[in-house]
Amino acid sequence: MTARLFFAAAGALDGSGPGDTVTVTGDEARHAVVVSRLEVGETVQVADGSGRVAEGEIVAAARDRMAVQIVSLRESNQPTTRFVLMQALAKGGRDEQAVEAATELGVDAVIPWQADRSIVQWRGDKAGKAHRKWEALTLAASKQSRRATVPGIEPLVTSRTAPARLQEADAVVILHEDAEASVGEFDIPAGEVVVVVGPEGGISPDELGAFEAVGGRAIRLGPTVLRASNAGPTALAVLLARARW
Repeated sequence: MTARLFFAAAGALDGSGPGDTVTVTGDEARHAVVVSRLEVGETVQVADGSGRVAEGEIVAAARDRMAVQIVSLRESNQPTTRFVLMQALAKGGRDEQAVEAATELGVDAVIPWQADRSIVQWRGDKAGKAHRKWEALTLAASKQSRRATVPGIEPLVTSRTAPARLQEADAVVILHEDAEASVGEFDIPAGEVVVVVGPEGGISPDELGAFEAVGGRAIRLGPTVLRASNAGPTALAVLLARARW
C-alpha cells in the first residue's frame, strides 16, 4: 500500500530535495496527526499542488504541525490534454458523487453548472457554502487517490453564461442520449476538453443548441442512460484511458 498523501502550502517543495524537511500545517496536519494518528518514524507523501510529490519520514508530529524529512521527490508529467467536467447541479448528492469520482480518475478542473432543469439551486449564502464543499470534496478525493494536484472548482455558471466559458475550450463533449456519434468516435485534441453533463431531467433543447453553437459536440456513451452521478466519470474514464493511461 502506498504511503498516505497530505498537502502542504503552495510552493512548499520549491527547491527541495532528499534530506530537506517540508512542513505540513493547519487542517492537514491535524488530519494526519489527530485523525489518522500518524507518528514520528512513519512514512508519508507530501504534495504542494504543483505536481511535485515528496516521500519521507515524519520527524515531528504535533496537532497543528507535521515535519517530514524528504527521502525522494518526484514530479508528475504535464499532460497535453486538460480535462474539465462541467457538472450540472443534481439532487441527492449525485453531483457531488460525480465530482468525487472524477477527481479520483484525474479530472483537472470542475465547473458547477446551474442548468435549466437543475432542481438544486445555488443561491445567496448557499452558493458560497456549496462551492467550498466541492473544494473540500476534491481535496479529500485527491488525497485518497494519491494524486499530486487538486482540481480547481471554477465559479458557478448558468445556462446563459456557460457558452462563453465553453468557447474558451479546444473541444466540448456534450453527453446526450439522442446523440448519433459515440464517445469512441471523438478525436481527443491537445489543449482543453470540457465534458458537459446535464441534470436529472437532461439537457434542454435550448441549452444543447447554445452549446453546439460555440463548438460543442453531442456524444452518447452507449445504449443505456446513466445517472448524473455516473455519466461524467464514465466518459472521463474512456477519454483518459485513450489520452493518458
